[in-house]
Amino acid sequence: MFSVIFPGQGSQMVGMGKEFYDKYDLVKELFKEADNILEYSISNLILNGPKEELDLTINTQPAIFLISYSIFSVIKKEFNINLNKAKYFAGHSLGEYSALSCADYLSFSKTIKLLRTRGDAMQNAVPEGVGGMLAVLGSNVEDIEKILDNNEKDFVAQIANDNSEGQIVLSGKNTDLIKLSKILKENNIKNIKLPVSAPFHCNLMEKASEVMKREIETISFNNGINKLMSNVTAEEISNKEELSKLLIRQIESRVRWREIITNMINYQVTHFIEIGPGKVLSGLVKRINRNVKINTINNENDIKDLKV
Repeated sequence: MFSVIFPGQGSQMVGMGKEFYDKYDLVKELFKEADNILEYSISNLILNGPKEELDLTINTQPAIFLISYSIFSVIKKEFNINLNKAKYFAGHSLGEYSALSCADYLSFSKTIKLLRTRGDAMQNAVPEGVGGMLAVLGSNVEDIEKILDNNEKDFVAQIANDNSEGQIVLSGKNTDLIKLSKILKENNIKNIKLPVSAPFHCNLMEKASEVMKREIETISFNNGINKLMSNVTAEEISNKEELSKLLIRQIESRVRWREIITNMINYQVTHFIEIGPGKVLSGLVKRINRNVKINTINNENDIKDLKV
């Protein structure tokens, strides 16, 4: 039994998807449609850069979705591999939108437009330079939560991503993250400030939640093909109404990726297929459980090796 997973922000690179763009007309059409919807050439930005502009959240989110959706479409239409036989679809943060679109809950055009809005809202929720994110390595959620609770009068930070055993990301104001980093070092816990411009998946994203609430409440979701796993609950999303609420909550909530993968394995999933740029999620899955099968689909040869 297999699941399909989709990457989030941080997996982007200039030139991603070029092999598929050069070879398949359906990918060129998707790139063209994206340009028309967004009213600027995201195609050129993906294929040629500059990297600094591609790395802006407002561009990164629709760009990664476009690549993930393009690869999924090639697998489905050019190779006749039915990934909708998967038990679950799941994605990391913005990857959850790739999952819901590839599972037909929302059209390509509506999804990429929504992600442009999401990226803009998240980028502008907090003034530049005020907030950030800190990666913590070699510790566990319980120990980090204890440190946060014991020091709640001195600073405020939240767990933004529970990625795998030994890899946790925290969000907060930069002034608070400096204090947190010092305490982590005193406890011999390795931590690294991440090169991001905003503190994602924490309460500082409140303004972005308000924007997305207005947007999502205008959307009618379809009855999708596959079951989705929620970033917010790490459990199966049961209906369209719940999907709307969880996507809104997702902006400020912890991404429970470790729990999502663990739960899917507990529900008899033995094979994970990552679709999109990079192989970040494949690495995380390996850290969570080394016994499952993993396919990372970045190029045509990866598809030829795929068996479901």
